[in-house]
Amino acid sequence: MAVIQGDRKTFYQLLVNTLLVSVINFTVWFAITFYVYLQTRSVFATGVVSGIFLVMTALTGIWFGSLVDHHAKKTMMQVSAVVSLALYAVALVVYQLVPRASFSDPTSVALWTLIVLLMFGVIAGNIRTIALPTLVTTLIAAETRDRANGLVGTTSGVTFLVTSVISGILVAIGGMFWVLVLALGVLALAVAHLAAVPVAERAPAPAPATAEPALPAPVDAAAGHTVLPEPDEPRPAPKRTVDVRGTMRVVGQVPGLTALILFSAFNNFLGGVFMALMDAYGLSLVSVEAWGLLWGVLSTGFIVGGLLIARTGLGRNPVWLLLAVNLVLWTVTLLFPLRSSIVLLTAGLYVYMLLVPYAEAAEQTILQKVVPYERQGRVFGFAQSVEQAASPLTAFLISPIAQFVFIPFMTDGAGARTIGDWFGTGADRGLALVFVLTGVVGVIATGIALRSRPYRRLRSRFEEASAETPEPAPA
Repeated sequence: MAVIQGDRKTFYQLLVNTLLVSVINFTVWFAITFYVYLQTRSVFATGVVSGIFLVMTALTGIWFGSLVDHHAKKTMMQVSAVVSLALYAVALVVYQLVPRASFSDPTSVALWTLIVLLMFGVIAGNIRTIALPTLVTTLIAAETRDRANGLVGTTSGVTFLVTSVISGILVAIGGMFWVLVLALGVLALAVAHLAAVPVAERAPAPAPATAEPALPAPVDAAAGHTVLPEPDEPRPAPKRTVDVRGTMRVVGQVPGLTALILFSAFNNFLGGVFMALMDAYGLSLVSVEAWGLLWGVLSTGFIVGGLLIARTGLGRNPVWLLLAVNLVLWTVTLLFPLRSSIVLLTAGLYVYMLLVPYAEAAEQTILQKVVPYERQGRVFGFAQSVEQAASPLTAFLISPIAQFVFIPFMTDGAGARTIGDWFGTGADRGLALVFVLTGVVGVIATGIALRSRPYRRLRSRFEEASAETPEPAPA
């Protein structure tokens, strides 16, 4: 593996800590999704759960990015974990006090109280997904950041590997009880571990208001990190703002960056189909235990993809790579549902998982290169908000459409009579048809993007930024 230059020791410690927290947050997310479907057997309910989650992710992205820019990154990572810990504790109390029969009704107030508490706990973890790539900018030299981003992808893969297995088994043997007990223990451990990790950071970004003259930054011994001031940089003003207009101005000043974010948003619009329907589709083919174990196998593709990036990097043109990977991903989405086969589903999803780290690492590397450091948290948060804003619409729309249109269409409707002989019939084939149509639209959209002017402009801007004077390697 190629050497990653910079403060590797701190970076690896943050990766381990992020792994702990991500594992438990995704375990909770997988578990509540499985639990809701198994208790209610309602595709509509699971779709609404996904939709609410994505709405909240979209609404909080810019705010979380502002918090990351205006405060020490390590502090915000700790706040994220503590908030999740508190919400999971309340959810456990609700789960223990409410009769289990209440959770079988998709309109139950108790069920949706549990869902909302757990989703807010998981969403609080998104602060880390914004803080970590900005810390890569601080800790890792520019020429090896793509490799570091690959290791971040590997961590995500390990998360899925452990999560899918744990959540499926725990839900099968004890509902949500052992999931929440494990969550409380792991988050407490993660908070204690991060408290002992020293993180040297640049000074937080100044607020839009007039700042005072620069003064030496203090050492925060209690938090275990030192804030390093930039020469001649004003201290942040006491007032912190979200500064949406300033962030949009920075995005607009980078040629093609707005188009990249909108393209990712469109991809997520289509990707909402996966979040709304994939669990229902998979659970129609195998048991919950097998589905959880299968995701454990599939997530090794995420790990392998991330390790390949860490070894070879992304090449000289990550902008082209991002679009090329998306073209393959949508082609896979078009092909795997053509037959009702767990083997085809497994093969298609493995390719999908193998390539997703390339897309994520490419986007992170592009933003780290073309966006000023002091704005990166807000731009990452803005991108997260815009990209995720499209998915809730799909999730809310596609679940009732699948339930009341596509499933009847392929069960005893015109679709079953027209293409049922070779495509198959039944509820799972209705869901499969949705995936096929989604893949067709995704392939067409990516092909158009590859030939577009904004793509060429962003590629040129990235090449110009890469040709500028290299940044000094972090200590």
